[in-house]
Amino acid sequence: MHNPFDGREIWFLTGSQDLYGPETLEQVAAQSEEVARLLDQADEVGVPVVWKPVLKDREAIKRAALDANADDSCVGVIVWMHTFSPAKMWILGLEALAKPMLHLHTQANVELPWSTIDMDFMNLNQAAHGDREFGYIAARLGVSRKTVVGHASNPVVQHRVAVWARAAVGWAELQHLKLARFGDNMRNVAVTEGDKTEAEAMLGVSVNTWGVNDLVAVVDAVDDAAIDALVAEYEDLYDVGPDLRAGGERHESLRYGARQEIGMRRFLEQGGFGAFTTNFEDLGGLKQLPGLAVQRLMADGYGFGAEGDWKTAILVRLAKVMGHGLPGGASLMEDYTYELTPGKEKILGAHMLEICPTLTTGKPKLEIHPLGIGDREDPVRLVFDTDNGPALVVAMSDLRDRLRFIANVVEVVGSDADLPNLPVARAVWVPQPDFATSAECWLTAGAAHHTVMTTAVGLEHFVDLAEIAGLELAIIDDETTVRRFSQELRWNAVVHKFTDGLR
Repeated sequence: MHNPFDGREIWFLTGSQDLYGPETLEQVAAQSEEVARLLDQADEVGVPVVWKPVLKDREAIKRAALDANADDSCVGVIVWMHTFSPAKMWILGLEALAKPMLHLHTQANVELPWSTIDMDFMNLNQAAHGDREFGYIAARLGVSRKTVVGHASNPVVQHRVAVWARAAVGWAELQHLKLARFGDNMRNVAVTEGDKTEAEAMLGVSVNTWGVNDLVAVVDAVDDAAIDALVAEYEDLYDVGPDLRAGGERHESLRYGARQEIGMRRFLEQGGFGAFTTNFEDLGGLKQLPGLAVQRLMADGYGFGAEGDWKTAILVRLAKVMGHGLPGGASLMEDYTYELTPGKEKILGAHMLEICPTLTTGKPKLEIHPLGIGDREDPVRLVFDTDNGPALVVAMSDLRDRLRFIANVVEVVGSDADLPNLPVARAVWVPQPDFATSAECWLTAGAAHHTVMTTAVGLEHFVDLAEIAGLELAIIDDETTVRRFSQELRWNAVVHKFTDGLR
């Protein structure tokens, strides 16, 4: 997969006006360049921040917005009013801007030079004045934005900018994402269905279906030399079961797993796809339900959804992009079963085969076991436990008139005992604020049983993404109560039904 941050940039736009004269405007330009430099050189902000000349009139502002829209490398703009920039100058530009926006409420200096402050200093350093004017017009026009307050050298400010930048890159990725469905959805399942046309209109993702045997033709054409090389890679990276090693009685099953991976990778690369789905009920000429292949493709950044669940495949790719380069990972996940002992409640999550190994820092086992469904040969898969620590699970549901994201903050805690008879990758977690509240809210929201679990990005990334996309996000965290959550869902329904978003 390509690096989703390659070729991306954020524009830094500064507002002022001609009232202050050329000398003051030279200082404005120099100081705004320094603020942009502080963000650009911050280690956590993984997207280049590109300074643009100071904007002093409405035509220049509108032109900057249109140029940002037209430049595919620009994933968003950071806007700062260094001095007083009368907000009517920004109306045409804000109405034209189609890229994500962050309003940075900052100033050039950290400390005030109390003993030397004069009116020249006051006239130059008016961000407290200018940003309030800008905030008003953005609110009046209903412009979606993130507001960050503080000096650009502050690590807290840089972190919040970095989170938004990752969300902006994620949104840019969705605008060009192509998703291949190998076959259709699992029969009679409701939540994996959805309106693919509406999803493309709202998210930009192109979701289309290919017959499974289109994939089979590519898989069958894989040559033995490529399989030999990949099997050697498996033996180097994983704890491969003796029966799967060369000379073992199940070695040919491992070779077929390698054949599947190579073929699927070629199909996805040739089609320019960033996400895909499979379905155990629709396998065509495949000899195994892809397990190992799917796990390794996810580890390389592909989005994936099981049983034709293209909405979860989108979420997995989104989490992969926003978390690129960060410790941790992201994977398809499914709530499978519960520990309900009072005081010890937790959720055991897994899937038939397809949990991404980026969720562990350990060395996975590579094994083969019967599947019991799918009517195919026993599939190979990686088996491991997800690392303990904070995580987020996010689902997407189609509610006919809108898409709803549901996010639950969780803590991966591990199982209470070993799981010697469960030959799949898995995660065990405790949801916030507690098991009963989390599950009741999840069900009330109509959230899916398939999710993306991410240990690389947090709730704020998805909050920013939902704001950028104009989508509903229902949050379950340590402050959630069932009563308040239910009220918020009703309020959200009114907003989206009658106003098409807040204006």
